[in-house]
Amino acid sequence: MSDEFELDTDDLKRRMDGAMSNLKTEFASLRTGRASGSMLEPVMVDAYGSMTPINQVGTVNVPEPRMVTINVWDKGLVGKVEKAIRESGLGINPQLNGTIIMLPIPELNEERRRELTKVAGQYAEHARVSIRNVRRDGMDQIKKAKADGMSEDDQKFWESEVQDLTDKMIKAVDTALETKQAEIMQV
Repeated sequence: MSDEFELDTDDLKRRMDGAMSNLKTEFASLRTGRASGSMLEPVMVDAYGSMTPINQVGTVNVPEPRMVTINVWDKGLVGKVEKAIRESGLGINPQLNGTIIMLPIPELNEERRRELTKVAGQYAEHARVSIRNVRRDGMDQIKKAKADGMSEDDQKFWESEVQDLTDKMIKAVDTALETKQAEIMQV
């Protein structure tokens, strides 16, 4: 191999950042006892023949700490939005007021808080697995370059680069998980 092997660490970092970004989105959907418009992001509504995010069929507002409202733009979709929220597994009972759907956020009991911390842990584990898969891809590229004639010193250098990046990202996942679990358990 005449030219130097150059591992695209930016691509690996971008893919690992994608896993981290996905984790943050999943964490935002977990209820912590406070109202947040982002908790409705994963809810999809069957609108106009396709599954549509809830924020594309109405305006989501948080008028007070324990209330989320959705002002549905099309009166014909109010029932579908209500159904989507009921079936989302958020554990919220929507109340209708014309085209406005009110979502009172109940206090979380200790048992539900523990369940949510376990769910947060599962989300974090999925992120760790994604990051490790990116690491494996990087290591496979290095092995292939080694087979094509890369020196052992270069191989060790690139493997340590990939491992350092992986370790940083796993640490970031662990930190985000600890923060989210503390937020969930806070009364």
